[in-house]
Amino acid sequence: MSLNPLAEQLNNTLQQSNVYNMLSTLGKEIYFPKEGILSQSAEASAGAKKYNATIGIATENGVPMHLAAIQDTLSAYKPQDLYPYAPPAGKPELRKLWREKMIQENPALATKSFGSPIVTNALTHGLSVVADLFADEGDAVIYPDKNWENYELTFGIRRHAKIVNYPLFTEDMKFNSAGLREALLAQKDKGKAIVVLNFPNNPTGYTPGAKEGQEIVAAIHEAAEAGIQVIVVTDDAYFGLFFEESLTESLFGQLAGLHPRILPIKVDGATKEEYVWGFRVGFITYAHEDPGILAALEQKTTGIIRATISSGSHPSQTFVLQALKSPDFRTQKEEKFQIMKGRANKVKTLLNSGKYGDVWEYYPFNSGYFMCLKLKTVNAEALRQHLIHQYGVGTIALGDTDLRIAFSCIGEENLEDLFDLIYQGVRDLQQ
Repeated sequence: MSLNPLAEQLNNTLQQSNVYNMLSTLGKEIYFPKEGILSQSAEASAGAKKYNATIGIATENGVPMHLAAIQDTLSAYKPQDLYPYAPPAGKPELRKLWREKMIQENPALATKSFGSPIVTNALTHGLSVVADLFADEGDAVIYPDKNWENYELTFGIRRHAKIVNYPLFTEDMKFNSAGLREALLAQKDKGKAIVVLNFPNNPTGYTPGAKEGQEIVAAIHEAAEAGIQVIVVTDDAYFGLFFEESLTESLFGQLAGLHPRILPIKVDGATKEEYVWGFRVGFITYAHEDPGILAALEQKTTGIIRATISSGSHPSQTFVLQALKSPDFRTQKEEKFQIMKGRANKVKTLLNSGKYGDVWEYYPFNSGYFMCLKLKTVNAEALRQHLIHQYGVGTIALGDTDLRIAFSCIGEENLEDLFDLIYQGVRDLQQ
């Protein structure tokens, strides 16, 4: 098929860098229409002062039409901040404030060249956009053996990429940067690889320390030097929930501007950072030295959004924007952080008490929502089933030995009872 001229124009810009060769077939074909309904509506909004008959919404008395049954419960917000379509790339003020927040929380970004965050329908959608733009059938997508199962659907099933796993931990329970390096260099013949870095890690709750972070960056840099085009996705879903002895910035900052053959992409969101899981507000951000490349990537990303969900939820974006502007925002976040840290520390105290050491070990955890037990004597799925039916306790079984516990949703005062019941469940199955 012949390419749309707008797609060709974006591709011509991207061909001035290595980014063009990183794109999937769909990534090369996609564009954001500049002469369609949206652009004509935008032109009319600027110039049609008498009657604007372009917008696909209903209005009444100069404001978006709405039902009192809905507006009465949202009366703190103006109708125009709730009911019309949000721009495909998201509300401009929200994008601006999120970018400022990123720099504030990741000082390494202050001197780096990176784009304006583009609003996605939360993290999964952001990862899906990356998959659409960069993953073709057979492309290697590299991430550890302990991972979020949705990566398989997003990259493997949807895009037919080849999933390449490596062990998350070394024998001394540090991040396995050598395994990452080996998996990357194995793609030299293909010349392209997508790497997903998820810290804090789901399911283990592990974030590397500074030295491990340097090793990860060095492994990616070595692959780029070896001629591999490396798309590095930092899945920062649980960003900010760093409780002890770990990196406290996204590796996106260290990767930005590192090498012409490395394209860092940050996928993050308000979902877990701001405790608004159901709002579905996420962001995708690119780092590149060339503003023209960043602009072209934004256009292609917006094209994917337009072709799939058209635009994200306007009310959700408004609610998050309002929170970011609130003078109480940081204080309230710190209060919730301390609750989460208290739960994590309580779990660690319990696990280090010696009460349970005969039946399980635990993988290192220092951040996020989760931790994982490594069962010594019973099957994880058998234990999961037994805990539900015998004790009314829900856990997640991963493989034969690993049991994921979300301490994020258990009050600190109940954690000892929870682990006592899990321990009792193991003892039951041993008999």
